[in-house]
Amino acid sequence: MANRQTAGTRAKDSDRNDTCRILDSALADGQLSMEEHRTRVALATQSETLGDLQSLISDLQTANAPVQLPDLKRRPKLPAVAGGAGWGLRLAVAGVLVAFGVGIGWGLYGNTTSPLSFTSDPGAKSDGIPGKVLTPPKQLQSLGGLNGLLEQMRQRFGDTMGYDMVIYPEYAVLYRPDPSDERRKLSYTYRGGFDDPSTQAKSEDDVLVDLAAFDVETAVGILRGAAETVGLNPADVKKENTYLTIDPTRDSTTPGELTLRANVSSDFGSGSVTFAGDGTVKRIDTVD
Repeated sequence: MANRQTAGTRAKDSDRNDTCRILDSALADGQLSMEEHRTRVALATQSETLGDLQSLISDLQTANAPVQLPDLKRRPKLPAVAGGAGWGLRLAVAGVLVAFGVGIGWGLYGNTTSPLSFTSDPGAKSDGIPGKVLTPPKQLQSLGGLNGLLEQMRQRFGDTMGYDMVIYPEYAVLYRPDPSDERRKLSYTYRGGFDDPSTQAKSEDDVLVDLAAFDVETAVGILRGAAETVGLNPADVKKENTYLTIDPTRDSTTPGELTLRANVSSDFGSGSVTFAGDGTVKRIDTVD
């Protein structure tokens, strides 16, 4: 009979995917904001143990979630060291590490006779290097920002291909194939540039398409009018609660085309407008 799993048990891809489904459920019923959801999903895809995954959902109500994580054994408590010797040992180790770090730093960068001599700071010397000011697109839900994001994709990857992309006001999340393993996909977060990716298992719904194959100006217009379209007061919708998803169409008669969805929410309801790449509206959903 297999032993019950503990917090230190290595997580499988299925465990990571189940955690993401639980987080999706928590977002849908209002337990998480979109920013919290995005952050936790990113952590879930990189988690190594079941304990790491459990910590991402421990404060959530998960009884109605579509899946559940396995119950974990509690880790046994370590016995206390007699006479308080444990704290003394920890302090001694900390002191050694600090001294070791200072010595390494001085050895690499110091120009004095001692690592504790700070009479001459090599970093204080003028190096004549001017500051380089970067101006990447940040307002991504505008015509210039969205076109700029797509151009950043071309510069970073050489194309605009991917499985799907989610575009928030100031950042985006992009999923692309993992060139080293066809069973997996890479998740890139864009914040003025594309960060190093995390990896996760690819699902059967992942279809590679050109994520730039849509009318950008029309998409921006639909996104900006989405609140009123679904019956919400635009003044009640916070900027961070508006986002655009770009996915491959599920219509087998038009392979390679895109389905876009403008999503909005407020304290008084939420909704979405689903449309094709040319702006043709497919459906309008409202949720009270």
